[in-house]
Amino acid sequence: MMEQYLFPILIVTGIGLLAGVILTVASKFMAVKVNDAVAKVRDVLPGANCGACGYAGCDDYAAALATDHTVKANLCTPGGSSAALAVSKVLGIKFESVEGKYAIIKCFGTFDKTRYIMDFKGIQSCNANKMFYRGRGACSRACLGYGDCVKACGYGAISLVNGVAVVDKRKCVGCSVCVKKCPNHLISIVPSGSTTYVGCSSPDNGARTHKICKAGCIACRKCEKVCKFDAISISNNTAVIDPAKCRNCGMCIKECPVGIIKSNKKKAAKN
Repeated sequence: MMEQYLFPILIVTGIGLLAGVILTVASKFMAVKVNDAVAKVRDVLPGANCGACGYAGCDDYAAALATDHTVKANLCTPGGSSAALAVSKVLGIKFESVEGKYAIIKCFGTFDKTRYIMDFKGIQSCNANKMFYRGRGACSRACLGYGDCVKACGYGAISLVNGVAVVDKRKCVGCSVCVKKCPNHLISIVPSGSTTYVGCSSPDNGARTHKICKAGCIACRKCEKVCKFDAISISNNTAVIDPAKCRNCGMCIKECPVGIIKSNKKKAAKN
C-alpha cells in the first residue's frame, strides 16, 4: 500500500530536482551582465527621475552616460554641479559645471487683477477643472489655482499666493516636473542668468485681455520696440522674451504699460 504513494512522490521530487538544475544552469548562461559603470553612475545621480536631462529617467541617463561618451555629464539640473563632478570622477572624464535653471510662471492674474467665472464642484485640481469647459478663470490661459504644480514639486519651491502659483527661485532646481503638470502650459524652465520674464500667456487680443485681466499683455509692442538686443517678439498676442538674447537691462520693464514684465534678479537661482 505504501509503495502506491511512494512512487508518485519520488517522480514529483525527481522532476523538481531536474527543474531546479535546469533553472540554475539557465540562470548562469542567460544572465544579463550588469555594467558596473551604469550602477556607479546611477548611485551618484539624485534619483528625481524628472527627465530634465532629456532621458526617460535617472536609469536611462546613467546607461547613456556609461555607454556613450558623447553624452554630457552635466545635464542633471536637480543634481547640479556636485552630481556632474561625481559622474565625471566615476567615468574619468572632464568635468563641466551645470548651468543653473529655474521655473517661471507666466501668469500674474491674482484675485485683484482678474476673476473666476464658475464655481467648480468637481475634483479640485487644475487638470480636472481644465477638462470641464476650459477652466474657471475669465482668461482661458490663467493660472487655475488648484496647485497641481505645488503638489508635483519635490523641492517645496512652488506655492499659491493670491490665487496664482509662485516659484521660490532659491529652492527651484529646474527639474521641469511642474511644467508637465500645468494644463495651461504656464510654466517654463529658463537659465538662472535669465532674470527678466513676461507674466502672461493670453492668446486674446489686447482689448479682450485688458477687459478680463488687469495683468495681461495687450500686445502693444512697446517692449519689442525698446529692446536693443532683439530679444522680444510678439507671438500669439503675447510678448515673448528670448533668454539667449536678453541682457536683463530692464528697459522693457519700464516701458510695459500694464506691468507684466518683471525681474527677479535679486532672487535668481544658484546652482
